[in-house]
Amino acid sequence: MSLKEEFEKTGNWLFRWRSYLPLLLIGMLLVNLRNFEFIGQQESTDDLWEIFCLAVSFLGLGVRILTIGHTPRKTSGRNTSKQVADKLNTTGIYSLVRHPLYLGNFIIWLGISLFAHLWWLTLICTLVFWIYYERIMFAEEEFLKKKFGKEYEDWAGNTPAFIPKMKGWKKPDLPFSMKKVLKGEYNGFFGIIAVFTILEVVGDYFAEGKLELDLMWSLIFGTGFVVFVMLRTLKKRTNILSEKER
Repeated sequence: MSLKEEFEKTGNWLFRWRSYLPLLLIGMLLVNLRNFEFIGQQESTDDLWEIFCLAVSFLGLGVRILTIGHTPRKTSGRNTSKQVADKLNTTGIYSLVRHPLYLGNFIIWLGISLFAHLWWLTLICTLVFWIYYERIMFAEEEFLKKKFGKEYEDWAGNTPAFIPKMKGWKKPDLPFSMKKVLKGEYNGFFGIIAVFTILEVVGDYFAEGKLELDLMWSLIFGTGFVVFVMLRTLKKRTNILSEKER
């Protein structure tokens, strides 16, 4: 098997199991919280850092929202069994970067990895993420190249894979769909809050020797949980978030 074929095969396998990468990264973070200390030995200062980290992760979620809100069905989804693309997305954020969803995921995990304020841990998480997703991006691009041919090659030749260019924006073909975003991203929204809450509880335990959830994170988690339940109920039991062809 050639190296190219090996990359594609491995990438397709990792694509199917990409939802489990967070478990590896969370495990790494929890293990390295054993020596967690508050920044400046002050919990209030550390709270500000935690909010900054959460904001970074929500920035990544924002990239995903901007991407998904403008795409049609069977593109840029959460499919896991195989690659799916009825249309090649080349407008909107796809006119700036070829893999905006993975860019969004990286920013989400960058915020999470910063929580422990250990630069080398953030570096390791970045390297793990890159090695993992490089193969997936390779497999996806081979699929798109075979399906769309010259259309894909022309787009890929002018659009960077992962680091966005700051010019060449093309207006999205479809209007922004908040319904599609709410239907598709409520899990990610609550997942970010849940991960940060877990890290907060574990970090405080190692820093202070007591297991508790402070008021700030109780409010953040509680609000996130209520939003999650509401959106999940709307998706599973009603058609309010459904849209034709979206």
